[in-house]
Amino acid sequence: MLGTLISFFIVFFFRDPDREHQSVPNAVLTPADGRILEIKQIDNSSNPLGSPALKISIFMSVFNVHVNRMPVGAVIEKIDYHAGKFLSANLDKASEQNENNRVTLRTPDSQKIVTIQIAGLIARRIVCWVEEGDRMDRGQRFGLIRFGSRLEVFLPINARVTIEKGQKVKAGETIIGYLQ
Repeated sequence: MLGTLISFFIVFFFRDPDREHQSVPNAVLTPADGRILEIKQIDNSSNPLGSPALKISIFMSVFNVHVNRMPVGAVIEKIDYHAGKFLSANLDKASEQNENNRVTLRTPDSQKIVTIQIAGLIARRIVCWVEEGDRMDRGQRFGLIRFGSRLEVFLPINARVTIEKGQKVKAGETIIGYLQ
């Protein structure tokens, strides 16, 4: 009985449903299923964009689909993996201290966007299926974080955000903002 329950949970957790999105010009899709934890303007140059940016944090519970999708059509400019701790992903300090994988994207009109896959308390494995130089379409699968985790998106400061803190979002479907 216990084995059946564990097997069911694993199949449920690793589900990867097809997703369809509207082809809306300049739209940025959420790269992860989950709940919006934070939308914050970052003014210093220490953020991954290297200039003022908008940071959107998404918390994925163990009940969310954990396949990550491209927020925009872009070329993978850089991938940086950083070892770290495994604090609960819903804590702010998880962004700075936990194991993470940064994927830097360059859009066709040369805008830079960064997505960061962040491991959580239970999640001990980040998977990234893309390589530097790959050309990706909006909504295309690029990775997976196993079990509860967090994903952050850094957008140019002039992007228009259309979601709110606490809102539930679906990867590859929900528009979180628009590039200018």
